[in-house]
Amino acid sequence: MQSIPLYRLKPGQPPVHETDWVASEAPLEIRVEWGPEGGRAEAPLSITMRTPGDDPALAAGFMWTEGILGRREELLGIEVLGEDRVLCRLHPEAAFSPAQLQRHFYTTSSCGVCGKASLEAVRTQPRLEPPAGDVRFDPAVLYGLPERLRTAQAQFERTGGIHASGLFDPDGTLIDLAEDVGRHNALDKLIGRALQRRELPLFDRILVLSGRASFELIQKATMAGIPCVAAVGAPSDLALQLAQEQGIALCGFVRSDRLNLYTHPERILT
Repeated sequence: MQSIPLYRLKPGQPPVHETDWVASEAPLEIRVEWGPEGGRAEAPLSITMRTPGDDPALAAGFMWTEGILGRREELLGIEVLGEDRVLCRLHPEAAFSPAQLQRHFYTTSSCGVCGKASLEAVRTQPRLEPPAGDVRFDPAVLYGLPERLRTAQAQFERTGGIHASGLFDPDGTLIDLAEDVGRHNALDKLIGRALQRRELPLFDRILVLSGRASFELIQKATMAGIPCVAAVGAPSDLALQLAQEQGIALCGFVRSDRLNLYTHPERILT
């Protein structure tokens, strides 16, 4: 965040000169190193516009949700090379193909799939499947989660211009929260931290989104094994299709007194 000068205008009143906080946005280059000992190669994998901070978690989550990692052990470590560059080192035996570099080299803060080389690259193959039918959540808990997420958003409180993803347990306890100017970056940070803590899959967690439920966010939730997603905003038709296919209970327009349940009602106690 940074403080900037501005003028506040109201009808019939003189301008007021003040300062306010705005969310920071800067490019992050994610690089990857792979190959056998003695024959290592390194190349840029993606550039994403993000809110600086927690870059290793963002990179780890990106590597997992994009299907580059098959197991946690394939990621040897992440080195911060500077303010805007990180290097992800893969295990010599990790099955990485340079063709994956073509999937998307540039990602904006608003689009998690922009720049992918083909339609096939948009649909990442899930590596984790939520358990069928036996994970259930109480709607009385879901109603209150967006407000709990909002209360915990420190950067949004100051800037009003940042997205958030939160992980909650079935009782509604906040487990972790990530904020970023990019919706997909916030979720990658959240999943990346869980990967670093060796907590994946997240079979008993609720993901709460501060905005709409788009396809790329449901895809990332699928990759983390999350069985329930509650969004403040609306879902897209493709997000609904993917949630239905992958066994995710997707809720939209979640408020303190109502929600829309679109897929897998068997996961929600009634």
